[in-house]
Amino acid sequence: MPVSEFLQTTIAVIGAGPAGLMAAEAAAGQGCSVTLFDAMPSAGRKFLMAGCGGLNLTHSEPFERLLTRYGDAAAALKPMLEAFPPDALRRWAEALGIETFVGSSGRVFPQGLKASPLLRAWLARLGQAGVRLQTRQRWDGFAPDGTLRLLDVAGTVHRVEAAASVLALGGASWSRLGSDGAWARTLDLPLTPFRAANCGFTIAWPAAFIERHAGTPLKNIALAIGATRVRGEAVVAGYGIEGGAVYALGAAPHRALAATGAARLLLDLKPDLTVADLAARLGRPRRGASLAGFLRKAANLPPIAAALLRAIRPEIMTGTAGQLAEALKALPLDLTGTAPIDRAISTAGGVRWDALGPDLQVVSHPGLFLAGEMLDWEAPTGGYLLQACLATGRWAGAAAARFAKQGRLNGL
Repeated sequence: MPVSEFLQTTIAVIGAGPAGLMAAEAAAGQGCSVTLFDAMPSAGRKFLMAGCGGLNLTHSEPFERLLTRYGDAAAALKPMLEAFPPDALRRWAEALGIETFVGSSGRVFPQGLKASPLLRAWLARLGQAGVRLQTRQRWDGFAPDGTLRLLDVAGTVHRVEAAASVLALGGASWSRLGSDGAWARTLDLPLTPFRAANCGFTIAWPAAFIERHAGTPLKNIALAIGATRVRGEAVVAGYGIEGGAVYALGAAPHRALAATGAARLLLDLKPDLTVADLAARLGRPRRGASLAGFLRKAANLPPIAAALLRAIRPEIMTGTAGQLAEALKALPLDLTGTAPIDRAISTAGGVRWDALGPDLQVVSHPGLFLAGEMLDWEAPTGGYLLQACLATGRWAGAAAARFAKQGRLNGL
């Protein structure tokens, strides 16, 4: 296999997603020469895909509440999020010429609701700062002398000598966009196994139900599992259920599935009404109307409500108004598993925190820093994913620059 000449750079950043781009910016901001590598033909492929849904940058809720969204990793992430909180992220975007606004749910979006203008402005600023971007270069571990190995599309090995390196290689979802988790087989570090996060769940729907209703949205609903309850929207999928309200449940369904192999969600189709209020509306005479027609007129429920009742609680069809109301307020959805990991918006798992120092430096590999979804954390959609990716990237990039500068001071 042919080997190219060495490339020398002060800081090498591998992975041009949000975490890697931010690491490159932070390191360049400290006066370091930075080369940014990515396996894909262009930077930010998954970032652009996220922008198709409006690009939820962060969330405006109070910081202490935001911190709880990161679950078991909250303590580890706290200093990084404090150093680059949501308000700082918004100022950073605005410095790129991208105005932001807070939506009705508290989520923060760019005014244009697109990722491409922000990415173009960001790449332009990185170029002005001297950051070099080299695409179609896949990380292939380390050479015996400690230099980085990268493979180009022709299979040529490029060896990169850097004073410090940041790996921001992503998780294991959306492999066609470059985030395939293959690095886990190359990087010899303790890992929490990957699993799908912010993903759909499988449900054994009746075949007739799926044939007619797959793809139907469930709007203005609530989902609950244990003490966790969220409002939002979801979609009936051929394999089960997916959508924002499902993802917002966080790790609770995954934990239940891991513990027992099953999990039950309770679907509230009318979260703005109490059972008593709904029962009062459903106590009106049906006058020969079909169930779907009656539910629409009496409670402004869409046809999918009657279809769900038939699929899940057929015995309630002839029940009293009170029984019908109780069913509509707590329809049991029995989950049997998760959608495939490659369909997930993000993944949980990654390099364990005990393998890293507080500066995100790998304990066993001085000068190597990690950022983004490679780390063992998860969060629901709502801006929390990008917030932590950007915060950890900024933290790792700045730490890598400090390490490189200290090495120069020590004559290394």
